[in-house]
Amino acid sequence: MNSGAPGPLVVGRVKFFGRHRGEVNSSAFSPDGQMLLTASEDGCVYGWKTQSGHLLWKLGGHTGPVKFCRFSPDGRLFASTSCDRTIRLWDVAEAKCLQVLKGHQRSVETVSFSPDSKQLASGGWDKQVMLWEVQSGQMLRHLEGHRDSIQSSDFEPSSDCLATGSWDSTIRIWDLRAGTPAVFHQELEGHSGNISCLCYSASGLLASGSWDKTIHIWKPSTRSLLVQLKGHVTWVKSIAFSHDGSQLASAAYSHMVKIWDCNTGKCLETLKGALDVAHACAFTPDGKLLVSGAAE
Repeated sequence: MNSGAPGPLVVGRVKFFGRHRGEVNSSAFSPDGQMLLTASEDGCVYGWKTQSGHLLWKLGGHTGPVKFCRFSPDGRLFASTSCDRTIRLWDVAEAKCLQVLKGHQRSVETVSFSPDSKQLASGGWDKQVMLWEVQSGQMLRHLEGHRDSIQSSDFEPSSDCLATGSWDSTIRIWDLRAGTPAVFHQELEGHSGNISCLCYSASGLLASGSWDKTIHIWKPSTRSLLVQLKGHVTWVKSIAFSHDGSQLASAAYSHMVKIWDCNTGKCLETLKGALDVAHACAFTPDGKLLVSGAAE
């Protein structure tokens, strides 16, 4: 689907990825859009060719359902999280596990890489945020403050800050610069439900999607809410800024995917019917919008 041209969104290609032995909990596209990861209730992570739908690999190792997965920005690694309380770091080229990160006391629900792919943040049901060094697997920081399970995370483009979203309905911005204490220095309030997804734009704006069915776009430096996006009828599962930051794509836990104007808050396009449940949306470097999800 190409969102760059005016006019209605057109579904250009639909591929079915149907070899899972359990429900798919999340999915993620590689930075170049050529690969799709799926995290399954069956305890495995699957890798697929986006264009052909060809299964590249099915990777076991987790001892519980896989809850979340994400590629590193350089495309060389991906991470998976599980109810087994671990994060696994994988090499994309060799499809092998490099590290098993242990420290969480309950299910790990979110993971995100720093822009340089050298650090990893994780959060989950234990209300803890953990910061890890990717190369060594060493835990660098342990951040406390959320009052409920952590569901989402994303690094600021400069890597100075990490945003986390929680079932406590707040977003916390953690200052990661050397020499600063490991405590949150900002709390963004305004949602009335779990913060299910977070995404920074290249310019440093922060978008948050929630179980309250809305999306907020914030300017974190001033703690100001710039625009509120309303129109989804179910909770927001995934959000993605276009590369120039002018548009935002959102996928709700339904058949509905929307494209928004970030300046006006106007919904530009709505895509319906291709999926029963949308899981992930992402813009490719050439401006196309990719969406993955479940279909009966």
